[in-house]
Amino acid sequence: MSQQQHALNYMNYLAIDELLSLQRPVSEGPEHDEMLFITIHQVYELWFQQLLHELEQAQRQMLEVRTQDVLATLNRVKMILAVCIRQVDVLVTMTPLQFSTFRSRLESASGFQSAQFRELEAILGRRDGRFASHLLPQHREKVEKRMLEPSLWDSALAYLDACDFAMPAQILNRDFSKPYEADDRVLAAVLEVYRSGHQAGLVCEQLVDIEVSLREWRFRHVMMVERTIGTQQGTGGSSGVGYLASTLQQPHSFPELWQARESF
Repeated sequence: MSQQQHALNYMNYLAIDELLSLQRPVSEGPEHDEMLFITIHQVYELWFQQLLHELEQAQRQMLEVRTQDVLATLNRVKMILAVCIRQVDVLVTMTPLQFSTFRSRLESASGFQSAQFRELEAILGRRDGRFASHLLPQHREKVEKRMLEPSLWDSALAYLDACDFAMPAQILNRDFSKPYEADDRVLAAVLEVYRSGHQAGLVCEQLVDIEVSLREWRFRHVMMVERTIGTQQGTGGSSGVGYLASTLQQPHSFPELWQARESF
């Protein structure tokens, strides 16, 4: 091939032709709004991939005690979550009647099956093997691996310890496959972080902002589903709005950061 054919350009660097071939409606016609439905959810998966990429980076930066880099990375995570929330605004331009024109063709396909979102939940601290049991084996394996590794909060506690806010050895060396349990000694250290004026306090607030954003996205998602299908059963075997609403009550990812508010 000629040098010109090998040259890197916008189209081949971003694999645009391949990317634009991945939207494959299954309805007859196809129905106009199915394209939007597919595009929105594919974009979500791209953002989930980027969130995992950024959170892994934040964990590495925490272990290296690179505070400014941690703040920048966590801020990027917040901005990505803000985009995810705004995408709901685009999706709700599709009316319930428009969604009904192709919903039956989705069969068992459902966001309930998003393995990357399960990975995201795991890196934020969720430890429950049942929430990945419905995934395909290769995807379930990735989620289960995440649940064996330190969560973002585990990495944050190691970071705070390295910043001379002593954490209990039992917490730093705990079994990461088990759910994290709030500890009064960690709370005392967190309060010291905030009262000291150390920049680690800014890291703590970024974590709070991330959890707020994630909960806002969950809430918007619940409202979007309810306005679209009401209380009907969801696709993919989920109970629909009932299941989604239950996720709003999950424990905090960073419990001592929330408990600290009661002592300021």
